[in-house]
Amino acid sequence: MTQIFKQETISTDTFVRLARALEQGAVAVLPTDTVYGMATGAFCEKSIERIYQLKKRPSRQPLQLLIGQVSQVHRVALFSSEAQAAADCFWPGALTLILPPTPAGRPLLRGCPGLGIRVPAMPFLQNLLAEMTAPLACTSANEHGCPVVTNEHDLLELFNGKVDFIVLGGTLSPTASSVVDVTGPARLLREGVLSREKLEQVMGISFIS
Repeated sequence: MTQIFKQETISTDTFVRLARALEQGAVAVLPTDTVYGMATGAFCEKSIERIYQLKKRPSRQPLQLLIGQVSQVHRVALFSSEAQAAADCFWPGALTLILPPTPAGRPLLRGCPGLGIRVPAMPFLQNLLAEMTAPLACTSANEHGCPVVTNEHDLLELFNGKVDFIVLGGTLSPTASSVVDVTGPARLLREGVLSREKLEQVMGISFIS
């Protein structure tokens, strides 16, 4: 049975309860800075497999990690000076960095060379992540190849009864984060909210093609 919460009514005690549930393997659908996301604790392998099954998503495509503080990212990922400059300027916010892992972060790779990490700016996610001791593994809440979900009606039709809990956050206005791969020479994989020019200026580099 799926528990349903409204974002605006979640208390501090409920944030703590939801954080513990996610760390122990609960699968949730939550509002994010962009679209509704499906999430679980990043070290909960069986729950991550459950997300792939619910989304019908190829397992070779990794999930993004959401982390509450830049200082916490250093536990799982390594930073070049360029990556640190970007994080200092744009986090929390609409930037996803693909970073090489630390030894502690290697179990999260899932066969990929780097970890896709974002520190979200959304207050709801900030409050939830503040209660967590591990990152959230997150992906958009939709079936693979289908349109993203931005409203509560579609969300409930798709996922009520299939996940452990849903947090309703109204109708969202999707905006894509910019994605920069810094596992080697920096590459801009997606130009989203942050422009190529702004990123290059802050990082002091020119992206390779």
